[in-house]
Amino acid sequence: MAKFREQAQFDASAKSAYTMLPWRFTPLDEEDYVATNMAGEYVTLSASEVSDFAGGALQPHQPVYDELKSRHFLIDDDTQVAIDLLGLKIRTKLAPLANFTGLHIFVTTLRCEHSCPYCQVSRANDDKREFDMSEETALRSLDLTFRSPSPAIKIEFQGGESTLNMPIIRFIVAEALRRNEMARRNLAFVIATNLAVLDDEILKFAREHDILISTSLDGPADLHNRNRPRPGKNSYEKAVEGIARARTALGHYNVGALMTTTAASLPQVKAIIDEYIRMDFGGIFLRPLSPYGFAIKTKSYASYDQRKWLEFFFEGLDYIIELNLSGFEFIEHYSAMVLKKMLTPLQTTYVDLMSPAGIGIGAVVYNYDGVVYASDESRMLAEMGDTTFALGNVHDDDFADIFLGDALLDPLEKSFAASVPGCSWCAFEPWCGAEPVFHHATQGDFVGKKPLSSFCTRNMALFRGLISRMEANPEVRRIFERWANII
Repeated sequence: MAKFREQAQFDASAKSAYTMLPWRFTPLDEEDYVATNMAGEYVTLSASEVSDFAGGALQPHQPVYDELKSRHFLIDDDTQVAIDLLGLKIRTKLAPLANFTGLHIFVTTLRCEHSCPYCQVSRANDDKREFDMSEETALRSLDLTFRSPSPAIKIEFQGGESTLNMPIIRFIVAEALRRNEMARRNLAFVIATNLAVLDDEILKFAREHDILISTSLDGPADLHNRNRPRPGKNSYEKAVEGIARARTALGHYNVGALMTTTAASLPQVKAIIDEYIRMDFGGIFLRPLSPYGFAIKTKSYASYDQRKWLEFFFEGLDYIIELNLSGFEFIEHYSAMVLKKMLTPLQTTYVDLMSPAGIGIGAVVYNYDGVVYASDESRMLAEMGDTTFALGNVHDDDFADIFLGDALLDPLEKSFAASVPGCSWCAFEPWCGAEPVFHHATQGDFVGKKPLSSFCTRNMALFRGLISRMEANPEVRRIFERWANII
């Protein structure tokens, strides 16, 4: 089948009545193949249809001919406008690059009273105030934040437990609002917190400034308390109580939650989803562990392999699909972000699904000590002693040094999925992302060997799983289309 790929990508096939636009294909299963074009439009074809298409043997008005034509895989004398439409779709997908860096993460402190074994951050005890961000560092970080060309800026406060340094959060919000009187950006704030130290004053401040709350909920009480230990062994009770109080103060939909999959989570995916339903969340993000920080030191990351996580994920996805088919609307958020790239001309701002990579472009991190990192994962890697993705320091470097320096541009250029081995000819490339931080952490270079990449394995299995479910059931496709347009 390799010859078909070469013809499809590089040969205009003058023998046929149509001209093929650049496209890629890859096996979906033993019989069918997935083909995508430059804009991410896709079709599924049998082996014989791939052969006929690549060989110029398709005839006008065959169903497969019409489908390929309608999705900009081929043009003929009647469809010269197709190239312009294809170009418009590509420009639409790439347009967000012009307004880069909408998410600015401020690490207010490394202090935390939880001791989660899978934590990606090297946290500090809650009496170690030398790990708190200072006002001077905050001001210099805001200088960079408002140099971003993005019309929408989201400032997210992280830790440690971010609210243990509540004075700097108050300071940053006040200063950002003052600057925004002139800048006129669409400005938003998020506090990432475990909710254990949440009090009425924090909630009052959040309500006054329309601040969103993001927290962690790993599942039912026994699982959450096991995954996220704290003094008193009551992290679940604190989280559930905090979610209720925050919703009362801020509004139901201004409080979000994320879960992380540990080895203990693997047999409990339905119980985890049921917990999110019981807590009246509209969806869940079934997240695997990441290879950084305490997750490596405590061997949590190595506690299960990619195969086990995929079994966990698809059991959960199928359960969620069943819920939707029965009339109960609920979303799996990672799938929804992928489906947005598959089924719409729009991009997602989720860093893992961006190419060029989302580091620096999708998000940037200002650490408590002034070091600027290309992403949250970059900071976590630095906590392990690897500062490859440290872009500079707010006290020493200006915007051009940080965002136009080799520390950012080199991994962006080297990992661009459309031009690297293993990605450039893969049909899934338009939907996938470049993840140089992950591949550097696990394989020692920005690109990584794709057959050995768990990032690749996970995403390729997920793409195949989503397509096969859509192709098998039109009702599932309608559910997925709804998800793609909600996210």
